[in-house]
Amino acid sequence: MSDKFFFFFSFWIVLFSTSCHGIKNKKAIQHSKPNIIYILADDLGYGDLSCYGQTHFSTPNIDKLAQEGMLFTQHYAGSTVCAPSRSSLMTGMDTGHTPIRGNKQTEMGQFPLPKDSYTVAELLKDNGYATGAFGKWGLGTSGSEGDPLNQGFDTFFGYHDQKLAHHYYPYYLWDNDKIFTLNGNSGLKKEQYAPNLIHERALSFIDKHKNESFFLYYPTTIPHAELFAPDKYMNKFLGKFDPEKPFKGVDEGEGYKKGRYGSQDNPHAAFAAMITLLDDQVGEIMKKIKDLGLEDNTIIIFTSDNGPHKEGGADPDYFDSNGILRGYKRDLFEGGIRVPMIAKWKGKIKPGTTTDHISSFWDVLPTFSDIVKSNKRLTTEGVSFLPTLVDESSKQKEHDYLYWEFHELGGRKAIRKGDWKLIENNIKDGGNYLLFDLKSDPEETKNLYNEKPHIAKELEALLKTARTESKDFKF
Repeated sequence: MSDKFFFFFSFWIVLFSTSCHGIKNKKAIQHSKPNIIYILADDLGYGDLSCYGQTHFSTPNIDKLAQEGMLFTQHYAGSTVCAPSRSSLMTGMDTGHTPIRGNKQTEMGQFPLPKDSYTVAELLKDNGYATGAFGKWGLGTSGSEGDPLNQGFDTFFGYHDQKLAHHYYPYYLWDNDKIFTLNGNSGLKKEQYAPNLIHERALSFIDKHKNESFFLYYPTTIPHAELFAPDKYMNKFLGKFDPEKPFKGVDEGEGYKKGRYGSQDNPHAAFAAMITLLDDQVGEIMKKIKDLGLEDNTIIIFTSDNGPHKEGGADPDYFDSNGILRGYKRDLFEGGIRVPMIAKWKGKIKPGTTTDHISSFWDVLPTFSDIVKSNKRLTTEGVSFLPTLVDESSKQKEHDYLYWEFHELGGRKAIRKGDWKLIENNIKDGGNYLLFDLKSDPEETKNLYNEKPHIAKELEALLKTARTESKDFKF
């Protein structure tokens, strides 16, 4: 072998080895950060899962998620209605500071999340994640500043407008920036159940990105009204929850599939059917992750955007949907804002654990930032709950307080500091206060406002300083 030939032979061997090493390292980097799946139910109450006490029907797959992970007993949504709750989740800010503080409509849909917002999706995308959202967005329609494609998501399939997300057999969904027409739902037809189509896209997203770190945001519309489910699920529950209370809605003409709920003769059965379907879909996501060998490097979080609704024939009292808690969606009592949350991360989260750590939607951004070891300086009211997840509770920081505001029904505010909670209702008419000790009275039955004036005054002062003024959302 000539010296010249040996030189070139050695050169290519070294180059090939170095290139392969580089490819291997690149693959290792892609898999060094865990996949994150965040499943957000819509109007699912604190008591709507069997692992949280539901007895009328069961949720075995979500229960299994809890058995294999951690169940939170004091987790709070961003708000008591959809859009501000999701804004809080995305931006890491409570409703005293997040840009969207109410379900405000524009001609094109919901009031859009501003362009300069820094979202959970942008954080993860900046850290090398493929990002996809599948379901209900509600923070801006196609082409607006708030379009999910302008807020950090590579892929979106579902509803932009939460008003149109009232319907389970809509005329169309959004596929990124294109309208995806559902011909099976034209006119009065109901052949294509949107949550099933959305679910299929979410599973495909996992398949597509199985070889890289991904963030799957899955904001399902279930069990928000309308109360509709496919026959396969309805048939399981018809006649089991009598007496039914038929709901008369809009089934044709003005308002049909444009926000007004459709009629339902069996709302009890439909509600149970919808949550059962959701539970099956969670089970399919869990199975997909396990079958692909991703279980050891995937975090799955399941929660809800606010408390149970009473719309479209829903009967939360029948199902005890808020458990022991007082209040419903649109209330700032615990039943309106305290929500179930379950987290699984095999090998990191100890199976079958329960925590009473007080956490919130605005904690998700800093938590995910810690998980991916981001160096970005965040503007947030959130506190990372990663130490709680990985059994390092001694390092867990606590909130000084939690704050919520709600701009409908006369205006409402609430603040929780430690075990004390102050609610101000009817703000536009001068306001009235209720003070509760959640440790001794989680049901919020005894107003201690007059009995504990020093605590009431402290929390009243906090109510005034815990927010900034918003030109778009004023009391």
